[in-house]
Amino acid sequence: MDPRYELPSRNYFAREALPQMYTEVRQSLADRLANVQHFALTSDMWSSRTCEPYMSVTVHFIQDWEMKTACLQTSYFPQDHTGEHIAEALQDAIASWKLQEKHLVAITTDNGSNIVKAVELNKWLRMQCFGHRLHLAIGHGMNDTRVTRAISLCKKIVSCFSYSWKKRRHLVEVQIQRGLPSHQLITESATRWGSRQQMVERVLEQEGALAKVLSSDKKTRHLVPTWQDLEVLEAVQKVLKPLQDFTDALSGEEYVTLSYVKPVLHLFNESLLACEEGDSELCKSIKTSIVEYLNNKYSEPATTDLLEMASFVDPRFRATYIPTEKVDALKQRAVLEVETLLGDQSSCQPPYLRVPTVPEPADGEAAVAPKAKKKTLASFFKCKATTTAPTKRGAIENELSSYLQSSSVDSDTDPLKWWKDHEVVFPALSHLARKYLLVPATSSPSERVFSCSGNIVTCHRASLKPDAVDRLVFLAQNL
Repeated sequence: MDPRYELPSRNYFAREALPQMYTEVRQSLADRLANVQHFALTSDMWSSRTCEPYMSVTVHFIQDWEMKTACLQTSYFPQDHTGEHIAEALQDAIASWKLQEKHLVAITTDNGSNIVKAVELNKWLRMQCFGHRLHLAIGHGMNDTRVTRAISLCKKIVSCFSYSWKKRRHLVEVQIQRGLPSHQLITESATRWGSRQQMVERVLEQEGALAKVLSSDKKTRHLVPTWQDLEVLEAVQKVLKPLQDFTDALSGEEYVTLSYVKPVLHLFNESLLACEEGDSELCKSIKTSIVEYLNNKYSEPATTDLLEMASFVDPRFRATYIPTEKVDALKQRAVLEVETLLGDQSSCQPPYLRVPTVPEPADGEAAVAPKAKKKTLASFFKCKATTTAPTKRGAIENELSSYLQSSSVDSDTDPLKWWKDHEVVFPALSHLARKYLLVPATSSPSERVFSCSGNIVTCHRASLKPDAVDRLVFLAQNL
């Protein structure tokens, strides 16, 4: 290294390099959003290590038939977390990026009363976070004294081994003797229902080793699970195990997720949570309670219309999971909405909907009439051909019929790639797909922003100013 070179100082990065980078990345994102026809949002509230409140907003859109997501802001929110203040903050967020409300399809949030009220005040369409709804549904289904006792026992067992290195050492020895996997116990997190299922699964896996270790100490013998506790835990495990993968799959932000919600609810009702002959009474009760809760919460007309349209424009599902009596009404709604979209985007109007015009003769030129031909005998028997150009609505209806009758698509197919390949075939319906397939099914993108924020506002950087936090999180998410 050249000894004359001076290393940039901390102040250089804090006051010059990072602000300049933030300005460039923000301008680049603003240029991309300027050409967006439709977009969706997610939002959530969070408190830092210093108990400073922040609100995150993420945007989702489709560009070149690829799902795009970006963090708009992680803004300091010192006001009371009322619906009115949150509504005003959301309005300011989209205004600062020059996004128009008429292009907003929906906003995905959790079920907090304040954020729900804020969306209602803004008169936006709200998509309920599927992850939060499933979490609440499972909690509702577990509202049973037997389940409460068994889960409480599991927590005590995990706590017992967490605070005793001797018992952990003894557990490892017993695991080796019994040929069990050398797994540690898992602690439940109150905000993640999947951690409860993992805790129960691990306790059942290590039940023999746990019983031997706990029974060897008279102070912990009362924690040995009884056969009744094991039956309850097995029932809980049987219900929750198949649901674990759905939350993870629907929490993605780089692929289409909203169109899955309707098929997943159908799968819950018909297969995964359907009562079977071998199920215990408790197992049937938990399944029924979860299904009824989900069906009730997703029966709101606005939510149902959004989910049905998203599933309808997904070539993997189309009208498969839509009730037969509602298919015709959904087709009519799709045709009307396509008409509206084409009217708003006349520049994107497909060629077959354009009416050809006949050029008129220039000024001073007389129209030359063609020379009349002598009629033949056969000309008296010719039928006059009546050709009528298809109307705008008729063309859309024909395109919709062709879409529904086209060949089936494999379930692993990326719907955005399919639409990219078939946009020329279905140009009008492609506008509908661009609008509805971009909405995320969960508010996980906002949760990920807060995970990133937690890695930035650490205990050693707890004095960061809110503006600096916003810039650092923005760059970490969008670079």
